[in-house]
Amino acid sequence: MTYHLTRHLAPALLGLSLCAGPLGAQEAPDGAYIATAADCAACHTDEGGAPFAGGHQIASPMGAITASNITPSVEYGIGAYTLEDFSRALRQGVRRDGAHLYPAMPYPAYAKMSDADIAALYDYFMNDVAAVDAEPAQTHLPFPFSQRWAMIGWNALFAGGDPLHDDPAQSQAWNRGRYLVEGPAHCGTCHTPRNLLMGSKTSEFLAGGMVGAWSAPNLTPGEGGLSDWSDADLESYLKTGVAPHARASGPMAEAVEYSLQHLDDADIAAMVTYLRALPAQPSAITPAKDSGDQAQADTTAPAVVKPWEQAGGRDAHRLSPEAEGGALYETVCASCHALDGTGSADGTYPALVDNVTLEPSQSANLISTIVHGVTRKTGDHHTLMPGFGPQSAVQRLSDAQIARLATYTANSFGETGHTVTARQVETIRTGGPVAPLVRLATPQIMIAAALAALLVVLLALWAIRRRLKR
Repeated sequence: MTYHLTRHLAPALLGLSLCAGPLGAQEAPDGAYIATAADCAACHTDEGGAPFAGGHQIASPMGAITASNITPSVEYGIGAYTLEDFSRALRQGVRRDGAHLYPAMPYPAYAKMSDADIAALYDYFMNDVAAVDAEPAQTHLPFPFSQRWAMIGWNALFAGGDPLHDDPAQSQAWNRGRYLVEGPAHCGTCHTPRNLLMGSKTSEFLAGGMVGAWSAPNLTPGEGGLSDWSDADLESYLKTGVAPHARASGPMAEAVEYSLQHLDDADIAAMVTYLRALPAQPSAITPAKDSGDQAQADTTAPAVVKPWEQAGGRDAHRLSPEAEGGALYETVCASCHALDGTGSADGTYPALVDNVTLEPSQSANLISTIVHGVTRKTGDHHTLMPGFGPQSAVQRLSDAQIARLATYTANSFGETGHTVTARQVETIRTGGPVAPLVRLATPQIMIAAALAALLVVLLALWAIRRRLKR
C-alpha cells in the first residue's frame, strides 16, 4: 500500500547516485538509487523528521501503522542488523528480534529483489545514512490485528517467493521493467485488488485496487486500463505526473514526486515496455459505494444546468438542487478549469473534458481530489490545488455540496448518468470503504468465532475420549 520519498531529502542530497546507471545494470548497484526506486523514505521519514528515522503514520484498513527507524542507530534502528537480518526483514517481513512486520511494508514485493541490490541497499543504509538515536511511537492496532504472530499464517498464504530471474525469451527492457514493477517499485501493492484476508489477488495482478480513499487504476491494457494511452503519455505520467488526459494525485502524486521522477529514463521506458505486455484484464475498481444501507435523499442525479447556459444567472438557481452543482462549479472550479472544462491554454490547469478521473470507476479519486486537493512537486514546479473538505482554508463544502459538485462535473465533462451521493463523499472523506475483514472483526463476531472454536475443540476431545474407551 504505497506512498513519499523523504520530504526533506532532496535529490541533490543523493549526489551522483541518482544519475547512476540502472540498478542491476551496473557492476556495483547503487544503494541510494535502489532506495529511491523502492521509495523507502516514503514511509520511514516523518513530516519534519530526520531521514529514515521513522514515526510516519501509515493509514491501513486495520488502523494506523507507525513506520520504524531504519537508520544505523544500534539502539533504535537497524545498526545491529547483519546483512542476513536485513534481507530477512526485507524479504520475509521478520525483524531481527523475531517479531513480524505488517505488510504495509511491501516485503512480498521486495522478496523479488536481487541479492546484489539488497546488499547494496544494506551498504547504503549502514554507511551513507546518518544514525538517529530516537525511538518512534509504537504501533497499536486493535485486537485481533494487534497479534503479530498471526502474520505467520498470512505470510504462508501471500508472501515469500524467490528473487526474479530474467526470462531469456523476453527483451532486456521487458525483463528490466518486470523487475522494477514487481520488485522494488512494488506497483502491485496498490494496483492489485485484495481478497478477504487482505492478500493480493495474483490472478488479477495490476487490475486496480483501493488505497484508502483513493483508487489505484487498472494498469493492464484491458477495459478501464491503459489501452488508450500512448507510450509517450505513460512515460510522461510516470516521470512528471502529467499526461494529456490525466494528472497524478493522492498516493500516485507522492510516488511520482519522491521516487519515479528520479529514475533513469531507460528505467521508466522499461516499466512501460513491461506494462504494455501484460495480459488485458477488466478493471477491478468499482464506483465508490455508500458506507451504509439507508437510502440517501440525493441519490437521483440532478439535471445538468451548465453555468454558461443559465438564462437567469447563478442567483436565479441558487435554491434549485438541479442547479447547485453548476453554481458550485462556477464558484470554486471554473477560474482554473474554465467554465467549459477545457482547462488553461498552457495546460497548467488540466482539462476536465475526457479526463480519466471523471470515469465512473474513478469516482473515489474524483471525490478525494475535491475533498483533499492535489499537491505534487516535479523538478522546480509545484502543482497545488486546494481541497474543499472540512480542513480547507479556502472554502469548506458539506458532503452534500461536494456530492452535487462531483455529479455535475462528471456529467458535464465525462460520462453522463454518473451520480455521487453525500454518503459516498462521507465514506471517502473518512478514509475510504471499510475492508470486509475489518467488518468481520467486531467483538460479537470474535466472541462467536471463539465459542465456535472452543466447541470444535471440546467435540474433538470428546471424540478422542470416546475412542480411547472403546
